Amino acid sequence: MLSTTPNGNGYQPTSEQLQVLQTASEFAYQIWQSRTGACQTFLRSYPLDTTLTRQQIDDLIQDYTLDENYQLGHENKVMSGLRNLRMLLMMRWVWQDALAVIELEQLTDELSEFADGCILFAKNYTYQQLVTQYGQPTFINEKGNVQVDDMAIMAMGKLGAHELNLSSDIDLIFIHQARGETDGDKAKGTRSIDNKRFMTRLGQGIIKLLDNNTADGFVFRVDMRLRPWGDGSDLAIHLSALQKYFSQHGRAWERFAWLKARVVGHIERPFYDDIQALIKPFVFRYYVDYSAFSALREMKSLIQNQVAQREDLDNIKLGAGGIRDIEFIVQAFQLIYGGRHPQLQVKSCLKAMQALYELKYLEETTYQELQSAYRFLRRLEHGIQAINDQQTQRLPHDVHWQHNLALTLGFEDWAALLNTLNYHRYHVNVPFERMVTERQVPDHDDELEPANLDEQVARLNDVLTEENHSQLQNFWQSKMVANLSDEARERLDGAYPVIVHALLAHQDQQQLANTALPRLIALLEAICRRSIYLVMIAENPNATVELIPMLSASPWIAKELAQYPVLLDTFLQQRYRHLPDKLELRDILRQQLLRVEPNDEEKLLSVLRLFKKNQVLAVAASDVLAERPIMKVSDSLTYIAEVVLEAALERAFAEIVKRYGYPIGQDGDPVTEADCGFAIIGYGKLGGLELSYSSDLDLVFLHKIKEQGMTTGENSVSGMKFAARLAQKLMTYLNTQTRDGRAYEVDMRLRPSGNAGMMVVSCHAFETYQLEKAWSWEHQALVRARAICGDKRVTARFCDIRRTVLALPRTIEEVRIEVTSMRIKMQKHLGTSQWQQQAGKFHLKQDAGGVIDIEFLAQFAVLAYSHEHPTLTKWSDNVRIFEEMATLGIWEREICQDLTEAYLRIRAATHQLALSEQSLLVDESLWTETRALVQAQWQHLMGVESTE
Repeated sequence: MLSTTPNGNGYQPTSEQLQVLQTASEFAYQIWQSRTGACQTFLRSYPLDTTLTRQQIDDLIQDYTLDENYQLGHENKVMSGLRNLRMLLMMRWVWQDALAVIELEQLTDELSEFADGCILFAKNYTYQQLVTQYGQPTFINEKGNVQVDDMAIMAMGKLGAHELNLSSDIDLIFIHQARGETDGDKAKGTRSIDNKRFMTRLGQGIIKLLDNNTADGFVFRVDMRLRPWGDGSDLAIHLSALQKYFSQHGRAWERFAWLKARVVGHIERPFYDDIQALIKPFVFRYYVDYSAFSALREMKSLIQNQVAQREDLDNIKLGAGGIRDIEFIVQAFQLIYGGRHPQLQVKSCLKAMQALYELKYLEETTYQELQSAYRFLRRLEHGIQAINDQQTQRLPHDVHWQHNLALTLGFEDWAALLNTLNYHRYHVNVPFERMVTERQVPDHDDELEPANLDEQVARLNDVLTEENHSQLQNFWQSKMVANLSDEARERLDGAYPVIVHALLAHQDQQQLANTALPRLIALLEAICRRSIYLVMIAENPNATVELIPMLSASPWIAKELAQYPVLLDTFLQQRYRHLPDKLELRDILRQQLLRVEPNDEEKLLSVLRLFKKNQVLAVAASDVLAERPIMKVSDSLTYIAEVVLEAALERAFAEIVKRYGYPIGQDGDPVTEADCGFAIIGYGKLGGLELSYSSDLDLVFLHKIKEQGMTTGENSVSGMKFAARLAQKLMTYLNTQTRDGRAYEVDMRLRPSGNAGMMVVSCHAFETYQLEKAWSWEHQALVRARAICGDKRVTARFCDIRRTVLALPRTIEEVRIEVTSMRIKMQKHLGTSQWQQQAGKFHLKQDAGGVIDIEFLAQFAVLAYSHEHPTLTKWSDNVRIFEEMATLGIWEREICQDLTEAYLRIRAATHQLALSEQSLLVDESLWTETRALVQAQWQHLMGVESTE
C-alpha cells in the first residue's frame, strides 16, 4: 500500500494512495493537486511511512522562514513560510491518518511538537524585534539585583497534554516574572517602556505570526480566553498577580483547565519552579478533595444541560457520551485524588486513565471501554476535521462525505460507523451518569406511585373548572400528543404523576391550580417534542411542586418558559434560591463562553441571550417566591446587564482587532485588550441601577483612540472607523433578533446630537458637546449616567466630565424653570388622558405624583446644588442622591425619607405589574396617599404645583 515510485522531483504515490487521500480529505487532496511538485519533494524527504522527530520539525521551521539569501526573513516572509509548511505537514498527517500508518499518540504528539516549535520560534522572533525598539525587560529581584524578565508560555488543554488534533486551536496563557521596565536608552535608539506593555506586545506578536489569516491561511488559531479574568484582561500576567488570582479568585473549573497546563520550551529553573509551585497546590489538594464534589456536580449539570438544550447527537465531542464526557470522568478523579497520588498528576487523558485503573479507581471493564471509546472518538474527530480542515466535531450531513468518512475509518457504510459510535457513546454515558450523582428524592414519593395516580387525577378533576378540564382533555387528545414518538410519549406518561401531584399541592396551599393549569399546558406543548425536559420534571418532583406557584403568580414567567424551554432547567435546579453577585455572574458567563469557538457568532449570540434570560428568570422566581427587597432585585438585574455588556465588548473588540489590527491610543501606542480605548456608558435605568424585567438599555459609547491614526493590521483602517465598527458589532451582539430573542433592546438616542449624532464619540468631543451644546434635559439625563465597562482610562475621563458638567454654576431658579418645563412637556405627551383621569386611573410612572416626579426632584437637586456641594455628583441613583441631600442638610431628612419610601413603593409595584403582564395604569384610589405626598413635596421643593 505504501510503495511509491521515485521520479525526477520526488516520490510518486500509487493510484490507491491518491484515492485514499481524495476519499478522506477535500482539503489535503486540493493541496496535492495545486502543489504537486512541492508535495512530492516534501514526501521524498519525509516519507509517509516515517515519523517526525522534534529536531526535524525545528529544522523545517528554520528552513521555511529563511529568505532567498538564507537569512531569517522579514515578517511577511516568515508568516508565509510557516503557513506553507503547515499546509505540507497537514497534507502529510491527513494522508498518514487515512492510510492508518500512524498511531493516534504519534500523530497528536507530532502535531503538538509542531505547535511548540512554532510558538517558540514566534516568541524568539518577536522578542528580538521588540528588544531593538525598547531594550530588554528587567526587574529588581529579591536580592536587589537587576534581572532580565522572561515570559513563560503555558500550553493549556489539548496542547498542554500533547493531544493536539488535526484542526485544534491552541489555548495559551502568558506569564512573566515581575513588574519592571525595559533598559531602553534613547542614546542607543531605544526607549524604555514598562514590562507589562513589553510582554503584551510580545504576546500580540506571537498571536499575529501564528493566528492571522492571510492569503496563505493560518498556522494555529490562538485562544487566550483561559487566562486569569479572561477576555478583556492583560494578555500577560506576572507571577505575584497569578498567585493572588489563584488564592482569591480561582474557580473549580479553572482547576480543570490548569490540570493540563505545561510550559512550552525551556525557561530558567527558578522561574519554572516558581510557576510549578503556584500551579500544583491550586490544582491538587493533598487530602482527598471532597470540597470539589459540589463544584463537579455543578460542572456535570452544566454539561448535561447543554446536551439537553442542543439534543446534539451529531457532535462527537459535546454530545452525550462524547469526548468531553470521557475527559470529565478522568479529570474529576484526578482533581479529587491527584493530591494523594502523584501518578495521577499527568496531563494525557490516556495515561491518566491507565493510572486510575492501576490505582483501582476504574474497574477493568470500564477502563477498557473508556480507552477504546476515546481512541475511536479521537480518530473519528480527525476524520471529520480532515475533510475541510475545519475545527469541528460535528458529523457530516452530506451523504457523500458520510460515505467517505465511513470508508476512511474502515467501515462498510455509514450505518456501520453509527452503530459503532452509538456503542461507544453508551459505554461512556453509563460511567458519566454515575459520576458525583445527587438524585432528588420526592418529599412524598408514595403519592407518586402509579397505583395512586387514578385517585390523584380524580381529585384534580374535582378541583378544575369546566373550561380547564376541557383544555386538559384537549391536550391529551391533541394531534401533537398522538404524533409523539414512543420514547417521548413514555416520558410524558412518566412526568404526568409528578405534574398532577404538584398541581394538587398548589391547590392545597393557594387554591390557584386553575390559574396555573392553562399556563402549564402551554409549557407542556412547548417541551413535549424536546422530551428531555419531561425527564427533568419526572426526576425533580420537589422542584416541580415549586414551579407551579410561579406559573400561577406570573404569566410573564410562564410565557418565557413556554417560548424558551431551555430555561426550565434554572427552575428545576432551583438556582433562584441563591442569586449570584456580579463576580459570580461574570464567572458563570465566562464558563459558558469558553465553550464557544472564537469565530462562532451564532453560538455567541445564543449564549449571551440564554444567559441573560436564565439569570433574569431566576431573579423573577426569587422575586415571586422570596419577596426580595426591590433594591436587591434591581441590583441583580443591573449586574446581569453589566456582565453581558462586558462580555459583548470583549468579544466584539477581539473580533474587530482580528480583522483590522489594534488602533492607536491617544498616547501614541497601540491599545491592548485590557486598555482597549473604548467604554460603554449607561444612562436611564441602567445608569441609575434601577433595571426592571423588560427594561431596554440606554447606552452611549466613548473612545480615546486617535481617529486619524491607522490600525496595526494588514487590512488597516482609521481609528474612527475602528471605533465605529466596534460600536456596530456591539449593537449586533446585543440587539439582533435571533430564535433566542434579543439580549437587550438598545436605545442610543441619548448620545450627543441624538439620532443625528455619531454612534461613538471621543471623550473630548463628548466634553465639548456637554459644555457648549447640550440642552438642560441632557444634563438631567447625565445625572443618571455612569460608566459600565471598558477602558479604565476612558471611564475615569467620563467620570471627570460628568462631575464637571453637573457641578457647573447654575441658579436654583434657572434649574427649577428648566426641570418644571420639561416635566410639563413629558406629562402632556405621556400622562393619562382626561377620560382616563375621569375614570379614576393613575399612571404610576408618567402622571403627577408618579415616579417621574420623584426622579425629576433628584435631578433638580443635583443640578441646583452640586456647584456648592460636589459630593452630590457621586451617585447616579435616586435613593443615594436623597440620602446625600439629607446628610448635607439641604433638604430635611424626613422629606428625603418620604420621597425614598414613595419611590421604592411605586418601583416595587411596577415590578409586580411587569411579572403579571399588567399595565402601569392603575386605580387611583389605591395610590391616593402616596400620590398626594409626592405632589405636596413637588410643590414645596419646586415652588409650583405639579399639573394634573
